[in-house]
Amino acid sequence: MKGSRLEQIASGEVARTQRGLPADIRKLAGRVAVHFEKSPGTDLLAEGFEPDLLGLFTGSPVGSEDRDAAGAPPQIHLYMANLWDFAGEDVGAFREEVSLTYLHELGHFLGWDEDQLAARGLD
Repeated sequence: MKGSRLEQIASGEVARTQRGLPADIRKLAGRVAVHFEKSPGTDLLAEGFEPDLLGLFTGSPVGSEDRDAAGAPPQIHLYMANLWDFAGEDVGAFREEVSLTYLHELGHFLGWDEDQLAARGLD
């Protein structure tokens, strides 16, 4: 499936997922830009991230006064080709994985670590 179609599906799924969030979390989620990218860039791979990375949160968690060195705002990156491959090129599974990956990365924005995410079924 073409990348533009995957991005369209993923964007719709993120919007649907956001609508299902509790109001206070939905408001916070609106503060995080979501980027739909084909795959992780060479800069991330050089930092040691795996090439099959599904998503990534960058920036500082909510409530943190610190910002990263570049002063970048909080952002969620979703990697379309990797999500599509992980879903076995099945549209339904792709939608589910986009939602799960988005919620996982949103959890990082909320300040949750990997154990807290796992306890919520977001691992």
